[in-house]
Amino acid sequence: MKLLAVDIGNTNVTLGLFDDAELVGSWRGTTQATATDDEVAVLVGDLLRLGGHALDEIDAVAVASVVPPLTTTFTRMIRSRTGLVALIVDARSLAGILEIEIDRPAEAGADRLANALAAKVEFGGPAIVIDLGTSTNFDVVSAEGAYIGGAIAPGLGLSLEALVGSASKLPRIELRRPPHAIGANTVHAMQSGTVLGYIGLVSGLLTALRGELIERSPATARVSVVATGGHTYEPWLADVLGIDSVEADLTLRGIRYAWDGIRRQTDAVLPESIARGPGT
Repeated sequence: MKLLAVDIGNTNVTLGLFDDAELVGSWRGTTQATATDDEVAVLVGDLLRLGGHALDEIDAVAVASVVPPLTTTFTRMIRSRTGLVALIVDARSLAGILEIEIDRPAEAGADRLANALAAKVEFGGPAIVIDLGTSTNFDVVSAEGAYIGGAIAPGLGLSLEALVGSASKLPRIELRRPPHAIGANTVHAMQSGTVLGYIGLVSGLLTALRGELIERSPATARVSVVATGGHTYEPWLADVLGIDSVEADLTLRGIRYAWDGIRRQTDAVLPESIARGPGT
């Protein structure tokens, strides 16, 4: 069974191809919210070909998206070219698979739910997932394995764009750790404020969230902290203390767990939403 897991974010579209439980490849493209069906087909086809695969070998598709217009375009393209109806991962489809204990479950981002589900399955609760992307999301899983919320902060790139865009004399800079916290020039001063400041933001929020999670967990519980997202390859991530594991493909694995959970709920019979259709 080959499953195409799709994570549609504000900056990137990430594809993961699973052969049963094994992730055989993952690829990342640029999100274009106004892309046409044909443009999405080209993107998916080209990315799959990088790994020697093709769209017509896919048996099922599951999508977690925070870009509604592109969700519609993507699922329409999949149906027209493969006969598959993609499963949309959201609070409704995860009923009975992941407990969602927040005020408005329907508002929870699909990527955050996928992260929480993957953390629950792979690490158990209590756990915190730090997703370093366009925004910086902290997704919290209780000791009982429920998604209970978290925090959302600006991503590193977004913070820099806001700074440069609002201050005409500040240049665009490379996002890397400066040689010293006290910047002796504009570039180093900006790197100090953005990169070191971002490390402080992530570390501070992690400390606060971990403290509250420990308070509501059994005395013997240990909080697992997992980092994922597009910035997991940055060397400065090592300066964020308390991260137990870096899992770049955690969201994709969460999407697969969602799809697999729905399949199990239907006694291993693929529901119509993820079964191969008549090709129309």
